[in-house]
Parts: sequence; C-alpha cells; structure tokens
Amino acid sequence: MNQIVRHSGRKFNELRNIKLTPHFAKYADGSCLVQFGNTHVLCTASIEEKVPPFLKGQMSGWITAEYGMLPRSTHSRMDREAKKGKLSGRTMEIQRLIGRSLRAVADLSILGERQIIIDCDVLQADGGTRTASITGGWVALAIAVENLLLQGKINSSPLTDQVAAISCGIVGDEVFLDLDYSEDSTAKADANFVMTTQNKVVEFQATAEESAFEKSVLDKMWLLAIEGCSFLFKEQLNATRQERK
Repeated sequence: MNQIVRHSGRKFNELRNIKLTPHFAKYADGSCLVQFGNTHVLCTASIEEKVPPFLKGQMSGWITAEYGMLPRSTHSRMDREAKKGKLSGRTMEIQRLIGRSLRAVADLSILGERQIIIDCDVLQADGGTRTASITGGWVALAIAVENLLLQGKINSSPLTDQVAAISCGIVGDEVFLDLDYSEDSTAKADANFVMTTQNKVVEFQATAEESAFEKSVLDKMWLLAIEGCSFLFKEQLNATRQERK
C-alpha cells in the first residue's frame, strides 16, 4: 500500500515541482507566478481606495478575487468568457473560493475603506488551478499589504495567518497528494483542502466520482494535505522575503 509509483514518477505523498516567483508583474501592487508542475497561474493584486457599495461607511476593507483561464491554457483553444457575455458556474465558484480563503486570514477592519482585488489568470492548466491560485494569491496579497505598510497607509498588517491549498485524491486504490490532470480525470474521488498554518481548515471540498469512500480514506487525505500545505507555507514565506529585482 502506498508504494505504487505514479505515472510522473512521484511518490504518493510527493508534490509536483513547486515554484513561487514574486514580483512577476511589474505594474501590480503585488504579484506571484505560481507553478504547480505544469499548472501555471499568474496572481496579481490591485489596491483600490474604495470599497463595494455594501461596505461604504462601515470602516472596513474588502478582499476579493477574479479567476480566468486563457484561451490556450489547455490542449485546445477555448473562447474567452467575456466573448460569451457571462461567467461560467465553475469560474464563479472558483473565484468566490479564492476570495473567501484570503478573507479568512485577514482582519478587514485594518484595511480601512479600501479593497484589494486578486486576479488569478491561468496561463497553463494541468490540474489544481484553484489550489495554485489560492497559494499564489496569498503571496500577491502579502506583497500588496507590505506596500500599504511602506506607504504608511495602514499601521499594521491585516493578515492574521497564511493560507494555502492542495488537492488529494483516490487513484486506483491509492491516495495521492497534488493530483495533475491525468490523475484527477481518472480519480475515484478528489478533494481540495484550504488550510492555515495552524492546520485549521478554511474550506474542504470532496467528491466521490464512482462510489462513496470511508472516513479512514478521508483521514489519509487530510494528513497528506497537512503535509503538502506545510511545504507550501514555507515556500510562501520564502517568496515574500524576496526583493523586487
């Protein structure tokens, strides 16, 4: 059990090659190119000196996210959603998840009446685009917050913790960490874990594709997610400590 070698050569508990490149976008208030193997997502942060109408006068800030896949981020070209005139249900679900995840580790009152928008653009997709977006989105957000501090616009950081995300799934009879597309597309079950450094879960999404699975399997995925996120937290900190070139 758990000795099977994956098609990529990775062990059951081995992440893809992870790379977080901060300050990737010159003009953004914060940015990070996040690479989970062949999944590449550009996360940028934009600070706006205003809040959505429902927060006006409440002395509270806001953090939100937008998510999209470029036309050739997959094997065949897809139309831009702007051309269709509306966002797909999947896109809406993912960008709301990213926003909720980032707000879960922020004291919005410290931001004052301003909002930070995190744009997550998928350049290349090979599974795990939402987990990569959350992980890289936190780095972009942290850099934007540091810029607010340096400019004297806030007196302390609104960030209360880090947040990262990783996938797990059942492929064959094995539980694997960080599924790529070929694994995800054939998985009997897959799950996404959004976690903090205290091993608290911000959000957990799991779906059985063929048959229901036992709690013991969920427990295995949970432990793998903790292990994977622990590595991601270290990479996030390393990225935020890098100076802009």
